[in-house]
Amino acid sequence: MYQQFHDFINNCNGEQVRFATDLYADLCHLLTNHLVEIKQPIRGLEILKKAIRKIQLFDSQLTSIHADLCQLCLLSKCMKPALEFLDTDVTGIGNELGGINDSKHFLLYYYYGGMIYTAMKNYDRALYFFEVVVTVPAMVVSHIMLEAYKKYILVSLILHGKVLPMPKYTSQVVCRFLKPLSAPYHDLVASQHAASKHREIFVRDKNMGLVNQVLNSMYKKNIQRLTKTFLTLSLSDVASRVELSGPLQAETYILNMIEEGEIYAMINQKDGMVVFLDSPEKYASPETLCVLEQQMAACTKLHQYIQEMDVQIQVNPQYVKKSVGSHDEDMPGTSQNTKTTYTM
Repeated sequence: MYQQFHDFINNCNGEQVRFATDLYADLCHLLTNHLVEIKQPIRGLEILKKAIRKIQLFDSQLTSIHADLCQLCLLSKCMKPALEFLDTDVTGIGNELGGINDSKHFLLYYYYGGMIYTAMKNYDRALYFFEVVVTVPAMVVSHIMLEAYKKYILVSLILHGKVLPMPKYTSQVVCRFLKPLSAPYHDLVASQHAASKHREIFVRDKNMGLVNQVLNSMYKKNIQRLTKTFLTLSLSDVASRVELSGPLQAETYILNMIEEGEIYAMINQKDGMVVFLDSPEKYASPETLCVLEQQMAACTKLHQYIQEMDVQIQVNPQYVKKSVGSHDEDMPGTSQNTKTTYTM
């Protein structure tokens, strides 16, 4: 089966298979399921990349095959093939996503993508992907949305030290049902002891690794808060204020944070004191200017996308029909029941 699929993807004509994208995507789903069953996911990475490129009209178009590629990347623990697609913001959706399972593969793409970014420790991007899953307009809550919301809480705690509120456009049914179903994760926000209290639940959900990272980040966030209050502090005081086991563990955390550039400090080994320093960064280095140029280029590109989408919406027949209809309703004297009278 694999060899036949491999030959088909390599030799098929992209323009022709776009006339049957549903069957083409179903074939890719069958291959994915087959490779998962025989526990050889890595064999499908390159071939699925080619399969996506065959039916894509442009690089930022999302297809249902994207979710298959991300799933195989996670199972094979080889994230790089999926990153070139994940790093490209979606501006269009393929025709085959308009079928019965369109929401399933859409949700799975962003859910798997969030897991890949979490594994790569790109928490900012991971949080965005999980947020997309949770904020998709919905009448009911799917299991994918529930699992994404649990990871949204954990990644938000790692990144910001708190759970960011959901956007206002989130469906009411999502807000109503997700929080009660994720109660142990919200307990983790209030107390670190919830990690041991609900350990069985976290292990069952396969989120224990993320929970441990949350606890780690909480200690670091507390140490960062100390840098804003104190200039000098003993290691024993740091340990007691941050609720660590002792000065040795506090020293380990501080050294790791200094190495990673999360704080600026010096440790006096002789008297066991920590001196917190100001950041030496003046934001005038070539690296900083390079980052600034990249961000400006990204903003310019986003502005171009918005202008193009605005033009497409303005010439969309459905939009034109609706806007003209609402304009006629606002015009006075257009009612059919209005009678015209004349005076002599």
